[in-house]
Amino acid sequence: MTCITARNLLHAFLDGELDLVRHLEIEHHLQDCKSCSEIHESQLNLRAALRSDAFYHLAPAGLRERVTASLADSIGVMPRRIRIPWRWGAVAAAAACLALVSWMAGRISLGFAERSERRLADAVLVGHVRSLLGSHLTDVASNDRHEVKPWFTGKLDYSFTVPNLDAAGFPLTGGRLDYLTDRTVAALVYQRNKHAINLFLWPATEERDTSSQSLSSQGYQFVHWVKGKMEYWAVSDLNERELLEFAELVRGNKGN
Repeated sequence: MTCITARNLLHAFLDGELDLVRHLEIEHHLQDCKSCSEIHESQLNLRAALRSDAFYHLAPAGLRERVTASLADSIGVMPRRIRIPWRWGAVAAAAACLALVSWMAGRISLGFAERSERRLADAVLVGHVRSLLGSHLTDVASNDRHEVKPWFTGKLDYSFTVPNLDAAGFPLTGGRLDYLTDRTVAALVYQRNKHAINLFLWPATEERDTSSQSLSSQGYQFVHWVKGKMEYWAVSDLNERELLEFAELVRGNKGN
């Protein structure tokens, strides 16, 4: 891949809009090209700066009261001849408009949520495939969860459970650090026969419990759920039934 091609695709790369092959091509290019890597780093820093609290300002405490008072004064001096009496037809029309706006807002919000989950699934897939290339499936290779969990200490700003699923036929093979959605996350690696399973987990935006949602892309299966304070994504080339079985075992595991 040339520098010109990489730079033309860099914004789409940052937004997670590229297909798997292109995404990996740019990743490899950034590892080899210092100039493009610096541009990429600069754009990451700009994105982080734009998302920081420095660009958000709270309105003064008394602003609401002043605006409310100003509106009340304006209504109070409004000439009577321009007051428009309400009619039931106008009320019905306003209610219909409000219902339409609410419905459209709900659809737009749902669309954003679906696109966000799709983008996250693409990032998870890239992380899974990247781990299978070469020899970076694990940073710590061990089937002992009491060795794997301590390895992450000090490398992440959160703690988590490492399930022991040996008896169910999903042995642990290790773990590693990965980078998804602008943050470093934990990836636990399990095995099912000759199939690798990547279990990505990180703190959820809010504490809740959701059911397991499965989807597929490019020959891979995903299962996504939130349990308590943690969000989970399992991905593998296993069939859907076995990956769902794995997900339910993780959800029900009580080990530490």
